[in-house]
Amino acid sequence: MTGARRALIIANGEYDNPGLSALRSPAADAEALAEVLADRDISDFDVQVVRDETAHVIASRVEDLFADSAPDDVLLVHFSCHGLKSESGDLFFAARNTRPERLASSAVPADFVQRCMRVSRSRSIVLLLDCCYGGAFSQGVAVRASGEANVLDAFPGGGFGGRGRAVITASNSIEYAFEGDHLADDHARPSVFTSALVDGLRTGDADRDEDGWIALGELYDYLFDSVRERNPNQTPSRDIEMQGELYLARSRRRRIKPSPVPADLRAASEDPNMFTRLGAVTELQRRLTSENLSVAIGAHEVLATMAQTDIQHIAEAAELARRESRVRTEPEVVRFGEVVRGTRPVARIRLEGPPIARACRFASSHSWLRVTEVDGGAEISLDLVETGAFDARVTVTGPTGEVVVRVEGQVVEEPMPEPPPAQAPAPAPAPSPLPEPVRAPSPVPEPPPPAPPVEAAAPRPKPDPFAAAAGVFAFVAAVYLVIIAFPLSSSLEDFFEDGGWTVVPLIVFAVGAGIAMSLSRTRRMAGPGALCGLALLSAIPYGLAVLVLADACLIAGAVCALIAVRRDRSFRLKLGKPRDAFAVAVLVAGIGGVAGLAVEAGELFAYSSSRADEGALYLVVAVMLLIGTVLGALLRPAAFGIAFQGGVAGGGIVMVCALFYAMPSSSRVTGAGWGIALGMVLTLAIVTGFAARKG
Repeated sequence: MTGARRALIIANGEYDNPGLSALRSPAADAEALAEVLADRDISDFDVQVVRDETAHVIASRVEDLFADSAPDDVLLVHFSCHGLKSESGDLFFAARNTRPERLASSAVPADFVQRCMRVSRSRSIVLLLDCCYGGAFSQGVAVRASGEANVLDAFPGGGFGGRGRAVITASNSIEYAFEGDHLADDHARPSVFTSALVDGLRTGDADRDEDGWIALGELYDYLFDSVRERNPNQTPSRDIEMQGELYLARSRRRRIKPSPVPADLRAASEDPNMFTRLGAVTELQRRLTSENLSVAIGAHEVLATMAQTDIQHIAEAAELARRESRVRTEPEVVRFGEVVRGTRPVARIRLEGPPIARACRFASSHSWLRVTEVDGGAEISLDLVETGAFDARVTVTGPTGEVVVRVEGQVVEEPMPEPPPAQAPAPAPAPSPLPEPVRAPSPVPEPPPPAPPVEAAAPRPKPDPFAAAAGVFAFVAAVYLVIIAFPLSSSLEDFFEDGGWTVVPLIVFAVGAGIAMSLSRTRRMAGPGALCGLALLSAIPYGLAVLVLADACLIAGAVCALIAVRRDRSFRLKLGKPRDAFAVAVLVAGIGGVAGLAVEAGELFAYSSSRADEGALYLVVAVMLLIGTVLGALLRPAAFGIAFQGGVAGGGIVMVCALFYAMPSSSRVTGAGWGIALGMVLTLAIVTGFAARKG
C-alpha cells in the first residue's frame, strides 16, 4: 500500500460541566499513543492530537480527516473520553463543553462520525474507542443505566458499501451511574485499553505470529487478552469488515526458522564412532556462532538432542557448546539507588554472546517500568509517582533461553531548599533631645555575616577488614625491607656492595600499595590491582633468601585484597577487550620491557652452557611479565586492570635490579636489561597519567 497513513487522536479529560468527572488518563494516553504511532521504526503515521477541545472543533477535525483522503490512505481515529447515551439511545462523545442534558448541541454524535466514515474515499479506516459509557438522564431525576451500551450498534457495517473499516472498543458494557446530574466519581480510572495498545505496538508483543508485522486482527487479539488480564470486568469488542489484512505496524519479533544442518554433519552427529560425534560437536559449535541466525538455531537444536540422548562424554561436550550461546546480560541486576520522585532515570541492559544469544526481546513486570529495545540491548526507564522501595523484573527471552534482570531502588522526595536565615531588624535610633553640630559621618563597620550552620558529618563507611589486612601486610613488607637494607650496612659503600640498594624500589612500591589500600578512593579497585600486580613477580625465587619474608607478606596482602574485591558486590572482576587507550598503551610499553628480557635471556643462553640457569631465570621473569601486562589490559573494571599493570611494572623494575645484583656476569652482556627497565618505567608513567585522568 502506497497511500498516506494519518491518525487523529482525540483526548478529552477535562470538562466544564461539573456533572462529568475528570478522567486521569486521556492526556497521558494521547501523548504515548502519538509517540508510538509517529515512530518511523514502528508505524510512521502522520499524527494529529486534539486535546480538551469543544465539540465543534472535534467535529471539524474529524470531518477534515475523512474528507481529505485517497483510496489507498490508512486512517486511524482514537477517542479517549466519556461516551454518553441520550434518552433515545443515541451515542455521543463528550467534549470539553458538553452538557449531559443537551447532548445534541454540545457533544459529538457517533452518527456524525459514522457519516464521515461512510463518505470517505479511504478503504482502510480504523476507529478505536476508549470511552467510559453511561446512560443519559433527565434534570433532577436519578437514572442508573443498565445493560449493554451497544456501542457497535452505533457503527453498523452495512452502510459502508463494502469499504474496509474496523471499530474496536475498550468495552461494550461499562455503564456509569448518574446521581442527579453528576457522574459517579468512583468510576474514573486510568485507561487499561490504551496502555495495552501502546505496549503492544511499542514492544511488538502484538505480533502474535512473529512475522515482523502487526496486523489488525493480531492487535485486537492482543488487546483482548491484555485488557482481560488486567481487568476481568472489561471486555473489548470489535466489528471488522475488511478484505485482506491491514498491517498497522512493524515489530522486531520475527520467528527465526532453523536451517537444517548439512547431511554429512547430521550423519557425523549420529555416527557410531564417538570420536566422529565429538568432531561433529566441534563443527556444530562453530555454526552456533554464525551471523546467520537460522544456521545457528539449526546447530543449537542438534546440540540439544545430543546433550539429551548421547553418552555422558559426548553429552557434556554438547551441553558445554550450548552454554556459550545462552542468553547473557550485563548487568544482571540494575540498581538505580535513590531516585527523586518526578524524574525519569534511564539505565541500559547490554546483551552479550554470539548473535543467536543477542536475538532477544524484553518484557517488564510492571507498567511503570518502560523497556525500549536498542541496538545491542535495551534501555529501561522509570515512571514512578509514589515514594518507597521498588523491585521489578525485566525478562529477556531469546531462541536459546531466557534470563531475568532485577531492577531495584528507592523513590525519595526531592529535598526542600533550606530558607535563608532571617536577619534581625535594625534597632530604631534613640531621639536626640538637643541638636548637635553637624559632623562628617564616620563609617560604621558592617556586622560580620552569620556563620553557616554546621552540618553533622556523614558517617564514613568502614573499610572491609580484608582490605585493611592487605594494607597492613604491604606496610609490614616495607618495614622488613627497610630493616634488612639499611641497618645491616655500616657505610654507603657497603650499602651498594652488599646489594641493599636493590630492595629500595620494592620498598617504594610496597609503601605505595599500602597507601592505596588505606585511602577510601583507591582501596576498592586501584589498591588491590597494584598490590596483586606487585605480588605476581614476588612468587619467583631469584636467589635472595632474605626477601622471602617480604615476598610472603606481599602475597598474603594480595590474597586479602582479592577477597575484599570479591566481597564488594557493586562490581565484578572479569575479562574483556582492551578498549581503553591507556590500557593499550600500557600493554605496548610492558611488552616492550618483556621483549628486552627475552633478548637478554636469549643472549645468555647463547653465551655459554654455564649461563643457562641465568638465562632460564630471565626467561621465567619475561613470561611472568608478559602474562601480567596482557592480563592487566584485559581485566575489567579498567581501574583495576591499569593498577594491576602498574604493579606488574613495579615488580619488573624490582626484578631487573635484583638480577643485575645477583648475576654479576649480566653486566658484561649487551645491556638489553636497560631496555627492560626503560619499558617498565614507561609503563609506570602511563599508569600515573591514567590515574591523573581518572582522579
